[in-house]
Amino acid sequence: MRAAPPDAPEQALLARAVDALTARTSFPVAFGGLERDGAVHVSAISGARTHHLEGLVVQAERGLGGRAFVERRPRLALDYRTAKTITHDYDRAILGEGIATLFAVPILVSGRTRGVLYCGSWAQAPVGETLARPAFGIADEVAAELRIRDEVQRRLAQIPQPVEAAGLAPAAREELRESYAELRAISAEVGDAALRERLQHLERRLAALSSEQADLDVDVRLSPREVDVLACVALGATNAGVAETLGLKEVTIKSYLASAMAKLDVTTRHAAVAKARRAGILP
Repeated sequence: MRAAPPDAPEQALLARAVDALTARTSFPVAFGGLERDGAVHVSAISGARTHHLEGLVVQAERGLGGRAFVERRPRLALDYRTAKTITHDYDRAILGEGIATLFAVPILVSGRTRGVLYCGSWAQAPVGETLARPAFGIADEVAAELRIRDEVQRRLAQIPQPVEAAGLAPAAREELRESYAELRAISAEVGDAALRERLQHLERRLAALSSEQADLDVDVRLSPREVDVLACVALGATNAGVAETLGLKEVTIKSYLASAMAKLDVTTRHAAVAKARRAGILP
């Protein structure tokens, strides 16, 4: 069974993960995939010497990865060829690559298995904490990225659409502003430059939904963090609340807010939000 082509961001995420596995562990070969339709579709491979792993699709409960998938815990086959606790549906791929020891780590997001990462060696090799810890860390990194993507999609689904030529209904406009602030906070945590750029594009689209309300032509260049702070302030957050949302110190929030107010030539936080909206900087 062959895997369907993954989308580009998904492929990039898995490619970085398996490259990190071979770089940060002593396993010479690594591969992995995300779940689609109840199976793990392997879409990234690093260090392989053959093409046997390409397009592999692992069904739930089948093979080592299928066990890791359903049990939501790592699984190890020290001698894969003779392992008796797993099915051998994928011997052609695993043994064809020459893998002797195989280690499978599930990618868990909110208790749900979203994929599996594999590490393999061509000779039997014990897997102790020193080897396992980096693999767990990489799986956690992928899970965190997927969690961010899920939140982005959830917020996007809540983005209101214009209800009439006059603009957005009050409730819809408030939801838009909350979505904008949330996406700004998420974007600040993203390490993937490509994903961050996509988020920033979405943020600009959100701000453009209320562009008809912009009636002030000002040449103001706020930094990304100044916009983050104003977006939170626009929702009524205190400095302490903004600091908690953005993961910064309260004194740092005060500094960003003061800088934004100076650039906007206003003396209060509320005036800064109002002027930023009139200038089309905030939705």
